[in-house]
Amino acid sequence: MARIVLADDGLAFDGKSAETGTAGGAETAFVKLAEGLAEYHDVLAFTRGGRALTHRGVEWRDLAAGLPESADLYVANRSHRLLDHVPKARRTLFWLHNDARYVLKYRYMSRLWRRKPELVFVSRSHAASAPRWVPDGGRHVIGLGVDDAFRGEAERAPPPPNALFAANPLRGLDELIRLWRLRVAPAIASARLDVRSGTALYGAREKPRTKAQMDAVLAAANAAAGSGVRLSPFVPRGELPGLLRAARVYLYPGDAGETFCLSVAEAQAMGVPCVVQARGALPERVDDGTTGFVARDEDSFAEAALRLLGDDALWRRQHRACLATKRARGWRDMAADFAALVP
Repeated sequence: MARIVLADDGLAFDGKSAETGTAGGAETAFVKLAEGLAEYHDVLAFTRGGRALTHRGVEWRDLAAGLPESADLYVANRSHRLLDHVPKARRTLFWLHNDARYVLKYRYMSRLWRRKPELVFVSRSHAASAPRWVPDGGRHVIGLGVDDAFRGEAERAPPPPNALFAANPLRGLDELIRLWRLRVAPAIASARLDVRSGTALYGAREKPRTKAQMDAVLAAANAAAGSGVRLSPFVPRGELPGLLRAARVYLYPGDAGETFCLSVAEAQAMGVPCVVQARGALPERVDDGTTGFVARDEDSFAEAALRLLGDDALWRRQHRACLATKRARGWRDMAADFAALVP
């Protein structure tokens, strides 16, 4: 049994809080990796402000308590500061989640030159965002998984024309609200857009400018209530399957920095066709014309949304294609890919 240490220096969370709260994609992936590896190995997980507890086989600790000197495998999650820890690890992975161009700064590059960790990316487009001259000890692409709660759906009848957006408001929500008011709502009077979003999930309170941008987008969504838009707070992850089950389509413009998009992967696994823009890794999540549509511009995005909201035969074909092809990879599969790197 190997000793594995994982560390995250972002938001405060642990295995229990991620279950009951509204953890983001990177935090959810961190928890699921820890739990998956703990089925076979001794796993210690450190987070900023984390509680000291044991949950689902993982020993959770506060990062401030200090990390051990050695491990068989050390996974440093996102932060450059974490590369200074566990110096005697037999193998070190630096797990990136955001567009990798963020490492092109001295505070990252100096540590990468010194430590030479192996870089782990979450998609092909994500890996392409790191220039080849960035120092590393090797590179791997390990896609995320989806929870079992999203993977066991049976085929169902077409829902009413209800669309869902459940993500960071800066991932194209302003664009979506504009298209909904101008193109979708006038064409289908009964259509509804359920927006589940907010600021708390993304640490916006620590970034006043980001919070101000989010608040402006959320205010626009709230003002669109007369067009069938309903803005509500995020829900705990355990309630997401119910929301997706009631949705006919998941609408997600996204942005150029998309490296995986767990929310789209979960929707696809549940059998929900998605309409996305051709940005970042989104074309890797949606099979254009088969499990949804990958739009090239705003007009094609709106047209695809209208087709899926109004055409039952099209919806059934794409729903069945999602169920047949998009729910195979779970979190245990992701953890197994990491476990294959244990020395």
